[in-house]
Amino acid sequence: MILTPMEKNIDASIQDEFKTALHQAVDEGHNKLILDLSHVKFLDSSGLGVMVSTVKKLGNTGVLAFCGIQEQVAHVFSLTRLDRVFNIYPNKQVALDALATPVEDSTPKGEL
Repeated sequence: MILTPMEKNIDASIQDEFKTALHQAVDEGHNKLILDLSHVKFLDSSGLGVMVSTVKKLGNTGVLAFCGIQEQVAHVFSLTRLDRVFNIYPNKQVALDALATPVEDSTPKGEL
């Protein structure tokens, strides 16, 4: 499932709505989520917290991947070192291809 937030800012003002959307997708049985952040220009700690809680909700049976990350948001991932934890791809097609390929030899990133 690909989710594309249309908000320019993922921050405390939309935290609850953002969390509801991500967790609802997991509750509906989607265990491979791609979050297309191409419209997002700003991300704060509350937005990151929602993403981390979604990874935890997915557990070992799912994965949360990201694509379309703009420079400022990429900087936030880098500063928090979440770029080492999350699966980050340059675009939707690369993300889709990566999640379609089964990974048997290693634990996928995106698990906390």
